Amino acid sequence: MEAKDLWIALITRVYDQLLYKQSSVFAGRTDVATVTSWSAPIIWEGTFDSALIDSIYQSQNLTIATTVFALGKYTCFVKDFLESAEEHYFVGFRVHYYLFTDKPESVPVVKMGEHRSLTVQKVQSLNRWQDITMNRMEKLEKLIENELANDADFIFCLDVDTKFYARWGAESLGHLVGVIHPWLFDVPRDQFTYERRPESKAYIPAGEGDYYYAGGAFGGSLEDVHHLTKTCREQLNIDAANSIEAVWQEESHLNKYFLLNKPCKLLSPEYMWRDINTSAAQIKIIRFTNVPKNYAEVRPNP
Repeated sequence: MEAKDLWIALITRVYDQLLYKQSSVFAGRTDVATVTSWSAPIIWEGTFDSALIDSIYQSQNLTIATTVFALGKYTCFVKDFLESAEEHYFVGFRVHYYLFTDKPESVPVVKMGEHRSLTVQKVQSLNRWQDITMNRMEKLEKLIENELANDADFIFCLDVDTKFYARWGAESLGHLVGVIHPWLFDVPRDQFTYERRPESKAYIPAGEGDYYYAGGAFGGSLEDVHHLTKTCREQLNIDAANSIEAVWQEESHLNKYFLLNKPCKLLSPEYMWRDINTSAAQIKIIRFTNVPKNYAEVRPNP
């Protein structure tokens, strides 16, 4: 491990411990859980000092790789995603966006800030939206292997049909980071929509599970995300060979992975909310949301 990687590992661990103490003792958020049962911090508004965290990380010249997939008509979401990201996402950091699309000619030109760039990679068209989601893990695995080893320090994998409305910054950095699903963050565990068929590699039995994680946002170090994507891709392939498709495709396998490999940091639903026009008492700020859409119009199949 290189000196920079060692420093990042050390400072991330130290900061997470500080954040754990701050969340559990000083944050004043009694309306939500701010620490998991395995002592990982859960990031909510009011549980971190943005000036402190930026001062810790910005001097290290970090690069955040960020991937999105826009196949078919989903290219219509790219402009808002990128423009809002340039306003709110890791401001002051190096960011390299990787956009996978089957229609590179439809990608709009968006002005990037200093030390921020976009790479468009063409991929094949697919006829089912389910296949599009399941294909992402392999593409992410190969991107990390072939292009990112010397070009990024962290990676986040985000859905493109989304928009930023407020800060998403260094408070989200960690070795393995999951986002609590906005529809299931305040419901009993027995209502989580895990894959319940034992035949699938994504199977989670009733009575097990910690949180239900959103498939539209996850991240961490290159090493950890590579292991995540490789494992999920292998499990998806095993399911396909056995003619079974998990109920929520890659999201189901992501939830199984996080059950067995606990994230070191969880982001609250502020970081993947349902819709800017939807409110909940626990949500003090909306940072990143899905955008309203007619799925029949943008998806290649129902």
